[in-house]
Amino acid sequence: MLFLQFVVFSSLLFIFIFLPAVLGGYYLLPEKSKNFFLLLVSLFFYYVGESSLVILFILSVLINYTFGFLIASQSKQRIFLSIGITINLSFLIYFKYANFAIDNLLYWDLVSPSFQREVILPIGISFYTFQGISYLIDVYRDNTFFQKNLIKLSLFISFFPQLIAGPIIKYSDISEQLTCRQSSLHLFVSGIKKFIRGLAKKVIIANHVAIISAKSFSLEAGELSTPAAWLGIIAFSIQIYYDFSGYSDMAIGMGRMFGFNFKENFDHPYTATSVRLFWRKWHISLSTWFRDYVYIPLGGSKKNAVYVYRNLIIVFMLTGLWHGANWNFLVWGLFHGFFIICERLYPWKKAPKPLQHVYLIVVVVVSWVLFNAHDLTHSIDYITTLFVFDMTGNYLPFIYLTNYSIFIFILGIIFCMPIRQYLMNIKSISWLSPVSYILLFIFTISELVQSSYNPFIYFRF
Repeated sequence: MLFLQFVVFSSLLFIFIFLPAVLGGYYLLPEKSKNFFLLLVSLFFYYVGESSLVILFILSVLINYTFGFLIASQSKQRIFLSIGITINLSFLIYFKYANFAIDNLLYWDLVSPSFQREVILPIGISFYTFQGISYLIDVYRDNTFFQKNLIKLSLFISFFPQLIAGPIIKYSDISEQLTCRQSSLHLFVSGIKKFIRGLAKKVIIANHVAIISAKSFSLEAGELSTPAAWLGIIAFSIQIYYDFSGYSDMAIGMGRMFGFNFKENFDHPYTATSVRLFWRKWHISLSTWFRDYVYIPLGGSKKNAVYVYRNLIIVFMLTGLWHGANWNFLVWGLFHGFFIICERLYPWKKAPKPLQHVYLIVVVVVSWVLFNAHDLTHSIDYITTLFVFDMTGNYLPFIYLTNYSIFIFILGIIFCMPIRQYLMNIKSISWLSPVSYILLFIFTISELVQSSYNPFIYFRF
């Protein structure tokens, strides 16, 4: 519990003790010591959560540093790149997928029950492994230089705001900032605002609708009525967006407070009109990573249609598996890949925009059932319930639909759209901005004090 209170950005301990202490230490130190200080803080942050597994994390950093050097300085670059990527993926595959593989082998009686063992999943391994791999590939491609300074490379991989849940940062995007970054009052204030917006997303919206989605998915799908099933999956659709985008906003905001500029990770994905466009707006750092390091190397869209569809299937299969060692995630990824292929086969850009948007929402909302259900059987039963129009089943989730939660649902739907940009353009109310952020922060903290329910979906990735 101490770990959760310490490393969860939306906890009172993190907001009022850890973050202010780190900011204070950072700005009191001379420039030459700032990177080392942030590295120590980040390693301590990881140690609190993982204890001895911090050794694995440090080993991963050292391996990437070593193979970055070998790739940059030796003639057999491709061999060293292949070995470096293999070692990175070996760590990820073992710690993330060993339990899944053993469970399936046991299910089919292919191994003895005595073979079963529990492998602990290190937090953030999916994120820091991908950052290490992208660094090695970029050095190989001459997109960036080998970082001789171990402290700077270690900070790139371990920087605590994006260590747990991203966004996935490319080394070439912040290499100059690791060497020389200019902190300014404007950047610091914008970071505070970004952090407050992310915190509000997480605490005010995600946490409230999470109660309804949790109750819906805790029941067997066959017990739910169709309206209750729709309420549950709509609640989860809102929850996962505000949970994850909220954490990304907090990470980006904290980055700005320390002088870093990270790219945006979400761009109002529910406003998309196709699954293809959705993935340009959802978890942008992940979709960009797979585009640059998997899809394009496979040939991208340059070859004939069969190769393009093969590439898309591979990318979305891997996207699903990246999210977790579970058949549900694999099917979820392929589900999205299937619709992207359908959009290429049967383009319907001339269809009315509202119809395109309804199509996207239905596809994405239904796909979230696969993402959140216990297993494939539960997923199939839940999706069936959505479309059989059963009005006689359980309505339990509606008990938690109070007037306040209805208001939160409405807020969640409204702010899925770029409403803030519209409000910012209204000069007559621009003076309200500082006041609104102060009030929003006070209200968010009051919500945290009153409720201990503070789940975080992306800890399992």
